[in-house]
Order: sequence, then C-alpha cells, then structure tokens
Amino acid sequence: MPSSSSRLQKLNFLPGFHRESTQYSEEGKWYDGDRVRFREGKPENLRGYQKHSTTAIIGTSRVLHSWINNSTEKLLATGTEQRLNIFFSGVNYDVTPIRTVTTLTSVMNVQSGSPIVSVSLTNHGVSVGDWVTFSSTSIPGFSEGTDFAVTAFGGPTYKITSKSGLNNFAFTLNYTADSNFTDVGIATASFLIPTEQTESIQGLGYSAGVYNAGTSTTGERAWNTAASSSNIIFAANQWSMDNWGEDLLAVRRGSELFYWDADASITPERATIVATGPSKINSIVVSPNDRHVIALGTNEAGTSIFNPLLVRWSDQEDYTNWQPSISSTSGEIQLVDGTEIVGGIRSRNAIHIWTDRAMYALNFVGPPFIFNNTLLGNNAGLIGPHAAVALEGVTYWMGINDFFAFNGRVQKLNCTVRRHIYDSFNMSQADKVYAGTNSEFHEVIWLYPANDSLEPNRYIIYNTVENHWVFGTGFFNTFEDRVVFDNTITNGAVSVAADNYYWDNEPVSVYTGDGQALTSYIESADFDIEDGDNLMFMDRIIPDYTINQGSIQFSIDTKQYPSGSTITKGPFTINNGTEKIDMRARGRQAAVRVSSSESGTSWRWGSIRLAIQPDGGR
Repeated sequence: MPSSSSRLQKLNFLPGFHRESTQYSEEGKWYDGDRVRFREGKPENLRGYQKHSTTAIIGTSRVLHSWINNSTEKLLATGTEQRLNIFFSGVNYDVTPIRTVTTLTSVMNVQSGSPIVSVSLTNHGVSVGDWVTFSSTSIPGFSEGTDFAVTAFGGPTYKITSKSGLNNFAFTLNYTADSNFTDVGIATASFLIPTEQTESIQGLGYSAGVYNAGTSTTGERAWNTAASSSNIIFAANQWSMDNWGEDLLAVRRGSELFYWDADASITPERATIVATGPSKINSIVVSPNDRHVIALGTNEAGTSIFNPLLVRWSDQEDYTNWQPSISSTSGEIQLVDGTEIVGGIRSRNAIHIWTDRAMYALNFVGPPFIFNNTLLGNNAGLIGPHAAVALEGVTYWMGINDFFAFNGRVQKLNCTVRRHIYDSFNMSQADKVYAGTNSEFHEVIWLYPANDSLEPNRYIIYNTVENHWVFGTGFFNTFEDRVVFDNTITNGAVSVAADNYYWDNEPVSVYTGDGQALTSYIESADFDIEDGDNLMFMDRIIPDYTINQGSIQFSIDTKQYPSGSTITKGPFTINNGTEKIDMRARGRQAAVRVSSSESGTSWRWGSIRLAIQPDGGR
C-alpha cells in the first residue's frame, strides 16, 4: 500500500533532448531517446515506414528529387554510384547516360557451360563494376537466345565483372553457353558513365604525406616508405538535381551536365550529356524566375581549368549555351572565402551558396552583370553538399562544428545536443550528411554517419516552431518533403547487406517498419529532492498517456550517487486500462524511461505524477 506520508509530485520535463552536460546536471529535462518527437511540448513516437516500390535500386542513393510533370504524373529521381534512375507509374527506369558507343566485331569469346562473355577491345577504358548495354547482338553458342540486346527500355544491362589489362574485359549473362566459340559475334555496345566509389577515402601511397628521408620525426617517413596518412581525400560519389520545367537536369560531381527529357516518349529514354556545357561541374541549381542553370565549382569559360570556387551560369532559358558573349547572358563569378564550393540551394529571394568556410547569396540583377554575390557570413561553411535546406523562408544548415540558420542574418542555432552529435560524428564521411524538411511537423532533419559507420545511421531533428532538438537511429540516406507525395520519401538500405529502396516515411497510421515492430523510447535526466540532501522513497506512479493499441513500458532508475550503480524498477506495462502503478523504489536521484516495442503501437506521453517522500540522508 502507498505510504500515508508520500505526496504526489508532477514531473514535467522540458521538451527536446538535452545532452550538453551530464545526466544529473540536466535535471528537469529529457536526456535521451530514439524514434520520438515532441509536439506541443509532449513526446510521442514517430510513425513508421513502408516500401514505396518493391523494386530495388542498384547502388547507394546520394540524392532524391520529386516533381510532377505536365501530365500530372508524380516522379522520383535518384542518383547512385552506378545509376541515374527515374521512378514513375510504378516502374523504376534506368536512365543512366551513355558515355560511348562501340561496335564489337569478332571479338567475343565464350566457353561451353559458362555464362561469361569475354571481350577483346583495344583501350576499352572500362573498370570492374561499370555497366554496358547492347542495342544489337549476334553471337553463336547460346540456345536460350543468341541476342542479349535490349528487349525493353533500360535493360538488360551487364556489369563488367573482370578485366585484364587495357584490352580485355568480361561480363556475365544469366544463362550459359552451349558451345565454345572464339573471336565471334557482332554487337553494338553502349558503355554507361563509369561506376564511382561509395566512400570518401584518404589518399595514401608514396607521393602522399610528409617526406623527410633519414629522419625519425613523428609524422614524417623515410625513403621508399608509403605514407600512412595524408590530407588528400578522394571524395565519394555525389549527385545534384533540379528541374528544367518538367524535365530533369542532373550532375554527378565532377562530370558534365546531364539532361533528361520527360516528353521523349511514353517509355523514357536515357539522359543525355549536354556536350556544349562545362566539362566538369560539382553541383547545380536552377534559378527560379530568370531560368539560368548555375554551376557551382566548374571549369572556367573557354578553358578546361577546373576552379572549385567558380560560380558559372548558362544563358537565360538555354541550358546548352554557356559561352559569354554580347548575345548571351552566360557568365561567371569567383568566390574568395574558402577553398571550394560545397553546395547551394534556392531560398527566399536568392540562391544561397556555401564554401567550406563561408555563406554567400547569389542574386539576379540583370544585364550587364546578370548576377552578383554577397558574403553573408564567415566561419559558417557547409559540412556536405546536401546539408542545407530552406523551410518557411528560413535557410538551415549543418556546419563543421555548429548548426546555423539564416533569416536576414547568419546565426548559430542553440543546439541542446550539439556536443553529443559532433562527439560521435564520423568526419571521414561528412560529405554524406543529408538535410531534409518535414513541413507537417515544422521540422528540419539531418541524416549523418556516426562512429565508424560509412553511411548515415543517425538523425538529428530541429523543430523550427517549438525550438527543440531530438536525435535517433536510422538507415535513410536521403529525405524529401511531402510536397509531391502524401508523406516524406526517402532512400536507404535497412542493413549493409540489404538492397536500397524508395521508402514512404511516416505514412498516416503506419507504426511499423516494413511490417516489423519498431522500438522507441525516451529517458529523462536525473531528478532529486532537496538537492539530494535526502534520499527519496517512491511508491506510486499515476501515468498520463495516450495509446492507440497494445501497451508501453515504464521504468524508473535510481542511484545513490551520479557515478554509482543503477537499480531499475520495472519495466511496468501500461495499457489503456492502467490507472496507476504501485511500486517501491529508493535512491538519492532517479530517472524515468518510457518505451515501446510492440508492432503498430502509437503512444503519446503527458505528465507523470510520482508519489515521493524524503527517506533520510543515507
């Protein structure tokens, strides 16, 4: 029975997570959790996710873009290290551009019982992992079909599985040969743009790092010794995309500009390379009113010299004309603060551009200058090309050490979990940070890699209206707001070994993850009475909650001292029939935890009342 001297005490913790200090010193606040948000100051679990399409995407997505074409069809585009994909009408189309077309005559070799086709081609220029497709073939040796050319749009495509030197490579069919043939066949082969790496890696070897032969100074190396570290980074594959009307413009970092025509045919054609555009572009933005394509980090006009701080734009209403002239509005501007342009987005009345050190605004001013640039803030660079978004007229971004917003001026956001995020951040993969907006809840989300993860495995969310932060675990690589679809859309693979899919994120009334139960929890900071001068005795809990179905779990952890051992009471099951919980717990400080792991359960936590009385000093 409850003690007659205990009194009910309401515990209202501040919304959001607070991790800038120890769990004890954050008293009166929520301290930890996963898959929860706060709405009107109270925590609730996130909704779940389900596959948008059961067709897997080849590779790891680096960008996600949605729009509606002139026929009111909803489209999704994504780019991976291997493919450029367009998804609509329930079909995922491979629209990866072709880099070269070659006729192969009497150069293919097959062995009986093998699915491998080897090809002799001088200076073929392919690497293992690249893809090839055939518009026509004729090769003996396969009773299941001597023609392995394209029979439907986008395929089949064949991955290069091996190569020998500069003049031989091989690919694999899905059936085997009946006979041996050497130097046979005729085929028109279309090689897709090369496959790139999925990870940012450090450049090592004999020409990297500090060299000082004959010394033993730390960080230096002797003659004929490869470097073990350097400042050279080979960046992972990245994409940027924007619309040109209903059509799509896309750039894979360091490549040419690609154009995909939404009206080419009922069945989409492949994207094409804009041959008259810059030879190398890191990212693009289309200016909304004047319709210029803006290249961020590109080669200077009339040269092949790549300038990582150059902003260059096409002629107005013409993405193919990039040559400045009297009859063209094409031009370029050199930024100065930083070593490279990291990314840019459209925002209110301007294009916002970031280097690794500063933020700029690019504004359309018309002839003769077309655009001018304004430095908005120093020491406010962008951590990755997709780490900035605009929501409700304000621009938000993640920097190297802080989170920022621009609403007329650059300001650091007061992030209550900043140290927790950056202390576990995998800086070697910072390029993969992906920002998104969830306008339904006035949220900005950043997906980021933590600890030794090579892909984003955590998220941090900032509620721009209620001004609080939460974090958690996940597997999404990209995030697209519900502008086109009824829910946010993402890409990702649930595990390292799993395939990459499009996902409907937080559909209404869905509280499972691809049909499986999802775990969510929230835990408070420690609390005490009389600054811990007296121990607490707790014997009754009156919970305040809403549950749609199933149950949630409640537990309370007590300690004698902040660094002491923890005693857990519970977990106690709470369902729609639970009015109170009788229990006995004693400690100098305590923390509460609410969790759920049942399939389909939606919960919202209100104000807990806890019966507490002093229980002596020791």
